[in-house]
Amino acid sequence: MRLVLPSVLTALALTPAVASAAAYTVNPTRVYLSQSAASALMTLRNESTTPLRMQLKAQRWAQTSAGEMQLSPTEDLVIFPTLLTLAPGEQRKIRVATAAGFGAVEKSYRLYVEELPPASRYAAEGSSVRILTRMGIPVFLQPSRPVATATLRDVGLSQGKVAFELANTGNTHYIPDGITVRGFTGSGQSVGEWPVDGWYILAGGTRAFAVGIASPACEKVRSVLIEVRVGETTIKSPLTTPGGACGAP
Repeated sequence: MRLVLPSVLTALALTPAVASAAAYTVNPTRVYLSQSAASALMTLRNESTTPLRMQLKAQRWAQTSAGEMQLSPTEDLVIFPTLLTLAPGEQRKIRVATAAGFGAVEKSYRLYVEELPPASRYAAEGSSVRILTRMGIPVFLQPSRPVATATLRDVGLSQGKVAFELANTGNTHYIPDGITVRGFTGSGQSVGEWPVDGWYILAGGTRAFAVGIASPACEKVRSVLIEVRVGETTIKSPLTTPGGACGAP
């Protein structure tokens, strides 16, 4: 996977602006380290016409039940180099390794690639203001036997919203390939379906979801089926709503 990040330029309101653009690519955009491969290489390339100054730093990565990232300082990852300047069209290899041990449960990190302000002689050119980009690369320290297990639990209906939790009871992360809430009438006819965006669920983590079913569909719904696809596995959880889905069952 190859991701291109543009730098956004904002013109100063009172003076003419010189428009320019900067972009860089990072490959790969996800790094896996293991006991058999405790280091990896990333390629950072300057796709712009001006030099780019870059900084790399790592942070430990956890999640809340809402999916929000919780980042904390770490010395578990060794990055080299952490500071570099790329000429236009130049690319550099970045070594990512670990100083931490591998355990029974996967460890998760974010490696941030940050664009630094340009050198003074380039910053003085023109009168534009660059909004510097920052990109987070997931880095995982994998267990010897990764197992991702998805579990649906705490399914319920409250104030017109179907609520459920998607738990990771395995020892490695997963990204749901699809999450869908389907509504049916009392006779089993489809009322509608509501897809849900999924993201990383880290090892041992839980993500809470709430899907609103608006009127008039909610008045016809008498049962709900939640389906989650993770790889080749599909898990399902039914919910009966005899009073409809507009309020409490």
